[in-house]
Amino acid sequence: MAWSTGLLGFAAGFLISVATSPVGVSGAVFLLPVQVSVLGVPSPAVTPTNLLYNVVAGPGALLRHWRAGRLGGPLTRLLIAGTVPGVVIGAAIRVFAVPGPRVFRLFIAVLLLPLGLWLWLRTVRPAPARATRRPSPRATTSLALVIGVAGGIYGIGGGSLLGPILVGRGAPVATVTPAALASTFVTSVVGAATYALLSLTATGDVAPDWPLGLSCGLGGLAGGYLGARLQPLLPESALRLLLGTLATGIGALYTVQILR
Repeated sequence: MAWSTGLLGFAAGFLISVATSPVGVSGAVFLLPVQVSVLGVPSPAVTPTNLLYNVVAGPGALLRHWRAGRLGGPLTRLLIAGTVPGVVIGAAIRVFAVPGPRVFRLFIAVLLLPLGLWLWLRTVRPAPARATRRPSPRATTSLALVIGVAGGIYGIGGGSLLGPILVGRGAPVATVTPAALASTFVTSVVGAATYALLSLTATGDVAPDWPLGLSCGLGGLAGGYLGARLQPLLPESALRLLLGTLATGIGALYTVQILR
């Protein structure tokens, strides 16, 4: 890996993590198109490389939340219980079934674009309390399982999907953020290890790009700590609007790529 590529990866990881970690998103879903289009990471190696980014970048924000006493709780356990088995299933699907990138873009666009717009609308015009009941524990774990499978296939961590859904259903951003980041970190550790094992038997670019994943992750490590430090300084409505903007932006990006 050239030093310029490593520096670009570090800068991308840092800037993305600063913007996304205050709302419980690792930033991997933003880093994915950068790795494919700018850094030239081949498929399917881009998936475990993105998971490696989450592994390295995650402790920055998690350390800050832990020091503030916001880490842990029942929501974290529910999300991890779903995403961990999901990422193993998703990794096996990615290596042996190899779904194309168009399916991924369609999945993200269909889910995130309306979800982001809905979250914006709910923030600007709050619904009555009875209309924003939080999902049950079983529904939360089932949702996390589905997101874990998607994360295993495409290396997006899951926070970018779980965060908008849970916040949109009435969960406070301050509760969702550390839980989503913790589940993303644990799931990414399991997912990266699964890909490393699968690379011993599968053919093609299955193993992560270790140097690039580490350089992006180190940038995300610093950016995540800074973003988590900024979170308590931002009002709840601003965080909800930021999360809605991120979800809408990602959905719009992949919609444009599908229509090309």
